[in-house]
Amino acid sequence: MLEELKKEVLNANKELQTSNLVVLTWGNVSGRDPKSGLIVIKASGVEYGTMTEEDLVVVDPEGKIVEGDKHPSTDLETHLELYKNFKNVNGIVHTHSHFAVIWAQMKESIPCYGTTHVDYFPGPVPVTREMTKEEIEGEFEKNTGKVILETFQDIDPDVMRAVLVCNHGPFVWGKSASDALHNAIVLENVAKLDYFTKIGGDGSKLGVSQPLLKRHYDRKFGENAYYGQE
Repeated sequence: MLEELKKEVLNANKELQTSNLVVLTWGNVSGRDPKSGLIVIKASGVEYGTMTEEDLVVVDPEGKIVEGDKHPSTDLETHLELYKNFKNVNGIVHTHSHFAVIWAQMKESIPCYGTTHVDYFPGPVPVTREMTKEEIEGEFEKNTGKVILETFQDIDPDVMRAVLVCNHGPFVWGKSASDALHNAIVLENVAKLDYFTKIGGDGSKLGVSQPLLKRHYDRKFGENAYYGQE
């Protein structure tokens, strides 16, 4: 079942470690099959170095296990909330990558300082509000997803493909698991560049102009994008 998707999700999970986005087992990748709606996600607490397709779990959109004999990632309910509401998203990555987590712990959006940032994220990468005691003590992972959705009430998830969960870390998505991984790698590098820019720069001079922001983002993702090969 979903053999190609399993291979993609397995490879993306392994690349979390080789891309230095995770240590130990701190992260997960899922992928959704757009035809069936079924979701493949890594099992909870599995080491990346020894992970195989047997360590993946297939669930339906409500989280019921369809295939696999392990417990799915504890972040499954967050993934499910995003898939239910972000209709064009078919891959999600969650990590505790160092610099993205620094911004999340500072409770700050990642500011937009230059073209490296706006090539993928056309504006500050948002941070969620703090979760309430009731949200934390209730359905925590599901409520994490709901807080992300609240943050995106007026933001297009097809354009801004990442968020920082306050005090926690990043969730990043894309049109596939591989695409979401790509965006997560970009996010961590942008978070690092912007962090050092902030602590080393003159705050009154920082920022990127709207025309430059638009031009750089549109080169890759605009209606008349011309970056790369056809």
